[in-house]
Amino acid sequence: MILVVFEAIAVSLWLTKDNLFYLFNFSYIGCSLALGIFLFIRKYRHARRVVQLLVGLYMLVYLGLIQNENMQIEGFWYYLFTGVFEAATIHYAVAKIFGPLLFGRGWCGYACWTAMVLDFLPYKVPEQPRKKLGWIRYVTFALSLAFVSALFLAHAENMERIMFWAFIGGNVLYYAAGIILAFAFGDNRAFCKYICPVTVFLKPMSYFSLMRVECDKEKCVSCGKCRQVCPMDVDVTDNSRKRKNGTECIYCLECVRNCPKGAL
Repeated sequence: MILVVFEAIAVSLWLTKDNLFYLFNFSYIGCSLALGIFLFIRKYRHARRVVQLLVGLYMLVYLGLIQNENMQIEGFWYYLFTGVFEAATIHYAVAKIFGPLLFGRGWCGYACWTAMVLDFLPYKVPEQPRKKLGWIRYVTFALSLAFVSALFLAHAENMERIMFWAFIGGNVLYYAAGIILAFAFGDNRAFCKYICPVTVFLKPMSYFSLMRVECDKEKCVSCGKCRQVCPMDVDVTDNSRKRKNGTECIYCLECVRNCPKGAL
């Protein structure tokens, strides 16, 4: 299903934009995700990690460093302000704005190059209760918008070069903040929960996601194992849209893999 969706996007953009790159780009991502699903079905423990590396490194190294495309939120604002539906604007539309209506925060679990690195840290399961620091994401969101707006208002020259160095600097800051927070809070995903500005787009759209982890109440014995292994503190035993931290689910499927009754 995922492969079909991405192939449809790949072909549509290839034909409408008359650019073969989009066929390769979205086909590659779709095939990587399909491989991850296949490996998960085969019960390979590191299935998600394989996808993270395939997609995350492709976007960070090839698109970002080699092709000089700023795929972070500043790149999105830049292309949006220039009125160009290319690169970061397409990326955000598919992965972070409209895509989550179908696959929720799958981006965070399988493609984000920041989380790709943070997930190698030792705190895969939070060691401390969740902090009430989610408001910080709105600050970083506003700062990213203000930064790009200021460049346009100042009529800055060499904007594409500035965007490239903003991509480099932004990644350094993200990795530094993510690693510091992980060790400070004993939580690999602390950056995702409190700092990441992209979640301002992801969270409201993910609320309506068609893909969801659901609990079979007849099989569930309320052992709490799913909540213990969840890196995002989601209560997957509640099937309602309003379940605790429901918009935080990254589809890591640790709950599914660890459920002793196969209830998820």
